[in-house]
Amino acid sequence: MSLAAQQRKHSKRQQIIDAAVEVFARSGFHGSRVADVAREAEVADGTIYNYFKSKDDLLISIFEQKMGDMIQQAEEVIAPVSDPLEKLRRLACFHMDNVERHINVAKVLQVELRLSNTFMKEYEPVRLRQYMDIIGRVLEEGIASGVIRSDVSSVIVRRAFFGALDEIAMQWILTPGARYGLRESAEQIARVFVRGIQATGPRVSPSV
Repeated sequence: MSLAAQQRKHSKRQQIIDAAVEVFARSGFHGSRVADVAREAEVADGTIYNYFKSKDDLLISIFEQKMGDMIQQAEEVIAPVSDPLEKLRRLACFHMDNVERHINVAKVLQVELRLSNTFMKEYEPVRLRQYMDIIGRVLEEGIASGVIRSDVSSVIVRRAFFGALDEIAMQWILTPGARYGLRESAEQIARVFVRGIQATGPRVSPSV
């Protein structure tokens, strides 16, 4: 396949993914048909199956692509920072900012993805683990450098940290006009976790 043909194929696939995000966010995963996605993408119904095996496959492909983007961006966000506690704060803010900037993607990943039996029962969410591994790595850096207590389990705390962000984001999406902002939530979550795990007692780093 020529380079031009590969680029056209990639462009068409991306066009379908972008359309699916809009359709699933607007009508819900179960309330949408492949034909609805095709219409949104301005392609023939059968074209979808040239790129994706099923509607579930399309949903999982959205997850893999968007989580891949988030992993790359999260790494870029913390790369210039040396303090592990500040890295946690920046990760929290990045996560919530991403939800707010890309609300339709967030609706699909936070809500609709959980409605797919294929995703929940059969799919191995490698990308999600990779994302949480970033949090775990930061925690381990903090433990090794002495700014995080040695009795902190990076396995437990990374799940708790991600879970807090995920739950608040979920409720923000499901509750139009929520009484809290996502950036405010990110700062509070980071502050609570930092105060709970830091090795120096109640004092937090100046940037948290």
